[in-house]
Amino acid sequence: MGEPAGIGGEVTLKAWANARTELPPFAVIDDADRLEALAQTLGLAVPVARIEAFGETKAVSRRALPVLHRPLPVRPTPGTPEPRNAARVIGAIDEGIELLLSGAAGGMVTNPIHKETLYRAGFAEPGHTEYITRRVADARGEAEALPVMMLACPALKVVPVTIHLPLAQVAQALTQENIMAAGRTLARALVTDFGLARPRLAVAALNPHAGEGGMLGREEMDIIAPACAELRREGIDVAGPLPADTLFHEAARARFDAVLCMYHDQALIPLKTLDFVRGVNITLGLPIVRTSPDHGTAFDIAGTGKADPASLIEAIRLAGEIAARRGI
Repeated sequence: MGEPAGIGGEVTLKAWANARTELPPFAVIDDADRLEALAQTLGLAVPVARIEAFGETKAVSRRALPVLHRPLPVRPTPGTPEPRNAARVIGAIDEGIELLLSGAAGGMVTNPIHKETLYRAGFAEPGHTEYITRRVADARGEAEALPVMMLACPALKVVPVTIHLPLAQVAQALTQENIMAAGRTLARALVTDFGLARPRLAVAALNPHAGEGGMLGREEMDIIAPACAELRREGIDVAGPLPADTLFHEAARARFDAVLCMYHDQALIPLKTLDFVRGVNITLGLPIVRTSPDHGTAFDIAGTGKADPASLIEAIRLAGEIAARRGI
């Protein structure tokens, strides 16, 4: 469900109304009462069907929006997050993970969360990506993998090596090992999840002009270049480190399939500039399929009917495509 006071409910209703015949059958873990009320308020002709098990989804999804009804403690007010609903939001994520690990569902699409509200309820991870990575590892009794977050749109795919960190901590957090781990995961995912036989990776530099031979920083020489060289020795097609200011124009993008970036905004600014509406967040390297729309809760327009469902539609579509490629 994501944050109930945000636009997640609205874009979910619109995704079903606008694209249900084009998308794989999907159900929502949410409060059916609040979705019915929201549809009525927004004038959306979306019938809601309460289902008892996810297996009922396919039989229902063309005539109504299937909902695994999980009542919220407090009816949400658009634009005003309610901490008493936070545990239910976290519970919906956990339930989605359980459905995937049991094989009942093929993929999970997470609507945007409001992290500050969840932190007050005991949410200890920086975001969805890290939380889902940890929960999957715990459920399977495995060591926790490095969280790898891809942002994708038709024009560009990017992966930040460091994710939700203050900028002042990025250089210290970068290591040859985590760059290589992210690069390996990205290369494998481009093959298994996106169908590319030999993916081409570009690796962005951290510093201006790729450090100018150490004059503007040594991270390229000491950390990033050795990581790129090792990935090439492993047979991965890697170019870099390359100056980030020339990586994202149209001609440059034609030379690679994805960019490994050093920090959050280095990856997300170009992607959102190129295609803010259709960006999708994908968690790579997990045994489950998880995507998300690449936008936030948009409290400023929640409940107004202005929210665009395009990113959620693309996230649902992509989850279905990845699940199909994996044979789920």
